[in-house]
Amino acid sequence: MAILVVPKPITARIKKSWKIPILDIYIAKELWAPFAFSLGAYLLFWFVNIFFLAADYVINKGAPIFLVLRFLVFRVPQATPQAFPFACLFATLMAFGRLMADNEITALRTSGIPFLRIVRLPLIAGIAAFGLSYWINESVVPASTDLSTRTFYQIVYKMQTLPLEPNVFRQDPSTGNTFFISSVDSDSKTMHNVMIFQPSRSSPFQTLTAATKAEIHGGTLELYDASISRYKANGDFDFETHQKTLEIGLPLAETADKFLSSAYSDPYTMDSKRLKEDITARKATGQGGADLAKREITLAQKLAYPFSAFIAVLIALPLAVKFGKKGRALGIALSIVVLFVYYVLGAMSAAFGANDALNPYVAAWLPNIIMAVVGGWLILSEDT
Repeated sequence: MAILVVPKPITARIKKSWKIPILDIYIAKELWAPFAFSLGAYLLFWFVNIFFLAADYVINKGAPIFLVLRFLVFRVPQATPQAFPFACLFATLMAFGRLMADNEITALRTSGIPFLRIVRLPLIAGIAAFGLSYWINESVVPASTDLSTRTFYQIVYKMQTLPLEPNVFRQDPSTGNTFFISSVDSDSKTMHNVMIFQPSRSSPFQTLTAATKAEIHGGTLELYDASISRYKANGDFDFETHQKTLEIGLPLAETADKFLSSAYSDPYTMDSKRLKEDITARKATGQGGADLAKREITLAQKLAYPFSAFIAVLIALPLAVKFGKKGRALGIALSIVVLFVYYVLGAMSAAFGANDALNPYVAAWLPNIIMAVVGGWLILSEDT
C-alpha cells in the first residue's frame, strides 16, 4: 500500500527558513537593553553639556527657553558618530560579560557551538549600527545643524545681541566679511572699536570699515564715527571716507537665498558629497595647506567614525569573554579605557595627517585598522 506524502506549502518552507534561531534571539535580548541605555545616556550627556553652555543665554540674557531647547534638540544628532560606537562597545561588554559570568558561553562552547557562531549576531548588529550611524551623519545631521543654526540666530535677534567675542576675529562665510570688536558693554548690544574687513572686487586688499562705537537696532548694525578705507591693486592707499553714522545688515543674518548655516560652511557638519566638492574646488584654485589636509581627514572620517561602531563590537567581544567574570564594574571601566585608547590613536593619526606625515585617508582609518587587527586576532584566538 503506497503512502501519499503531501509536501508542505512553499510559504511554510520559506517561513521556516527565515525563522531567527533561538540563540540569536536570546543574545539580541541581552544586547538590546544595555545598548538602548548607553545610547540614551550618551545623548543625554551631550544634551546636558550643551545646555550648560547655553544656560547663560537663558539666565543672564533672557533668551526664550523654548528657542534654547529647540536649539539643543537639533544639536543632539551631531553626537551620533561618537554615541553609536560607545553604545556598541558598552552593550557588548555588558551582555557578553554577563553571559560569561554565568558560564553560559562556556556551556554553549562545551556543547559544540563554535565561538564564531556565538558572536555572529553581535557582529551583524555592529555592521547595522555602522550603517545607521553613517546614514544619520550624512542625512540627518546637516539638516538638524541647519535648523539649530537658524534657531540660534532667532535667539540672537530676540535678544538683539551678536555672537561676537571681544578681541576675536569672526568671519561670516556667506559674505566673506570678517568682524572684530575690542569690547562689549554689559547690555551686549553696544560695541567699541569695531572693524569690518570686506573683500574687494577690484583689489586683492580688503576694504576696512572702522568705527569707534556700534549698536544693534533690530536687524541692522549702526556704526558711529565710521571710516571706510580702500586700497589699490598695487597696495597703494586709494581713498578714505568718513560718515557720522553708517548702517549695515546684521552680521551673520539671513540672506536672500538661504540662511547662513554651519551645515554649508563647517566641514564637520557637511555631508560627504558637499565636502568632497569643496575639497575639489580648493584643489582646483590652489588652496592647499593644512586646512585642505584637515578637510580631507574630515571627509575620510565621515565613513571611518561610523565604522568604529563595528570595530567596537569586534574589540569588545574577546574582552568580555576574557574579563566577564570580573563583574560589570570592570565592563564599564573597559568601555572607558578602550574608547580613550581609540580617540588617542585618532588624535595622533589626525595630527600626522594634518602635517603631511601621513596620507589624510590613512590617518583617518589608522585607528580602525589597528583596533580591527587586535580585535580580529583576539576573536580568532578564542575560537582555536
